[in-house]
Amino acid sequence: MTSFGRSQRALGVALAALVAAGGTVACSSQSDSSGDAAGGTYTIWDPYPQFDDSSDWVKLLAKCGTDAGVTVTRTGYDTTDLTNKALLAAQQGNSPDVLIVDNPVVSTLAEAGTLTTTEETKLDTSVMEANLLGAGQSGGKTYGVPIGANTLALYYNKKVLDAADVDPTTVKDWAALNAALAKVTAAGKKGITFSAIGTEEGSFQFLPWFWGSGAQLTKLDSPEGTAAVSLWTDWLKKGHAPNSVINNTQTTSWQEFASGDFAFAENGTWQLGNAKKLGFEYGIIAIPAKAGGPAPAPTGGEFVTIPVQKKTDRYTTSQKLVACLTSSDNLLATDTTLSYIAPTVTVQDKQVAQNPELKVWVEAVKAAKGRTGDDLGTKYPQISEQLWKAVQAALSGSKTPQAALTEAQSAAAAATK
Repeated sequence: MTSFGRSQRALGVALAALVAAGGTVACSSQSDSSGDAAGGTYTIWDPYPQFDDSSDWVKLLAKCGTDAGVTVTRTGYDTTDLTNKALLAAQQGNSPDVLIVDNPVVSTLAEAGTLTTTEETKLDTSVMEANLLGAGQSGGKTYGVPIGANTLALYYNKKVLDAADVDPTTVKDWAALNAALAKVTAAGKKGITFSAIGTEEGSFQFLPWFWGSGAQLTKLDSPEGTAAVSLWTDWLKKGHAPNSVINNTQTTSWQEFASGDFAFAENGTWQLGNAKKLGFEYGIIAIPAKAGGPAPAPTGGEFVTIPVQKKTDRYTTSQKLVACLTSSDNLLATDTTLSYIAPTVTVQDKQVAQNPELKVWVEAVKAAKGRTGDDLGTKYPQISEQLWKAVQAALSGSKTPQAALTEAQSAAAAATK
């Protein structure tokens, strides 16, 4: 069993790293988590501050508490603030009973000793899709349950493609995509927009092409990885993508696509609401892998976890709360509210039946993988930073793709020793 005491040193290191990285660590104003294991008050922290007490989400939290025979007190924080507060609370010994966090954060919290394993708390993960569950695994242990996932795909402008005589259903590999982009630009329109900004957002958008080439994050400068960077740099050289991608966030990239001049835009499930407001007919296809088929795109989305408590008898009720939030009965409504694809096949099928437009997203999520997967855990952020720096260097023309990745691999290897 995870002990509270042995985690203190790891917590201090994690907090110091966050402060050094510019994270703000403030005193928490969490609600009281006192009370007996049976009954009393249980606290839940989530990264959804946009939802108030009148929302379906908060009503579900309250209902799950009632069903478990306890009162739930919930606080919503923005994602970065939540991670900092969770680490600080663990160090002070007053963690919430249930913590919902962005999936790449799970490995950081687990390594710091702040989370229980699903084995300890008897959380059932058997119906969860294995590739989604992988984002919450480290060292052969699982530290929570996914509540839903989002990922990336290619939106397309039907009018632009029709004018260039491009059938989007034929875009199933890199060769077909390159041919489509050449036709579009020859017809006087713009090819593709995406985000290559020098942050995690840039790595997130590059990973489908990197993984789709067959490359792995443990070997950034492989021939496959070089091919992926070369794909993007060639698009800029040929005018298939604008130079603005170097500074584009996913939001500004979407705004470019919304102008109506671009054939394709790489973006996520979260843009579906905005897509319905576009002044043109659109469609969605999976990001193609180099040799064909859907590329593995990175998963976004949150995990529901149970932090370590001094009073371990609280875990039984916490387990009931997590099971309620992630049950098939509740996931459909929750993931619809959060614009997520469900983590179970049963609920995914219900989502597609309710909204056929989600079919391509379900397929993309099935092919997706966690950024911290392959047992990278807390090494991932360090590798990712070197990856986005390499992409930036190649796109700006300051280094060749091979030289940029060789330097990135050397730096990543040194940082993750």
